[in-house]
Amino acid sequence: MRTFNKDEVSKHAIPDTGIASDTGIAPDTGITPDTGITPDRKTIERVMIERHSAKVHKRLEKASVGIAGLGGLGSNIAMALVRVGIGKLVLCDFDLVEISNLNRQNYYIRHIGHKKSAATLEILSRINPYINYKVHDLYLNSSNYGHVFGDCDIIVEAFDNPKCKADLVNWVLVNTDKTVVAASGISGYAESNSIQTKKINERFYLIGDSVKRVMEHQGLMAPRVGVAASHQANCVVSIIMNKYN
Repeated sequence: MRTFNKDEVSKHAIPDTGIASDTGIAPDTGITPDTGITPDRKTIERVMIERHSAKVHKRLEKASVGIAGLGGLGSNIAMALVRVGIGKLVLCDFDLVEISNLNRQNYYIRHIGHKKSAATLEILSRINPYINYKVHDLYLNSSNYGHVFGDCDIIVEAFDNPKCKADLVNWVLVNTDKTVVAASGISGYAESNSIQTKKINERFYLIGDSVKRVMEHQGLMAPRVGVAASHQANCVVSIIMNKYN
């Protein structure tokens, strides 16, 4: 692990301005998208290898993963997979970011009114600009699944609509030899450990708590949606690593 000397720490440290907000409006931190230091591709790759090992990094880098839907699940799954170094991500959503999305989806106020596909790409590119991204701004259905996800090894189902969830899973299992990772039963604030990853068959994994209905006053909330999204992302990584052992 790299250590930093005192001068390096001072150079990049955020100064203690003593500014606090008692108005409900966050103070200006001085951080903008252009104030950071962007490492080159070789540096990011070196750090990934140091963190994960060359063997793991190589396998993740060769993988191609599709994400259907960029809401609470999909936007957070995409972020996790970019951080571990998945080589190619295919992202698809037709919707706009709304203020109601901010309680659980990986977006910011500046994204309200913008396409989720574009907003997700903007965020991910600021984490790792060297991933191979392919973004589709369209409504997914059985007529275009093959066009969008044809080159993917694994497809992640991240829809809100139960009918759309079932349609995509069935299409993958009937029409392809790909693996699908889906989710169902993630609302509310029940115990985190009730969300589990289940292997339904060799090509179908399901994440959730197995509860089929949303309980009163327990809608979708960031902590539990995040748990499920992390389960899905981790399942993808596990499949990639185990598939080629």
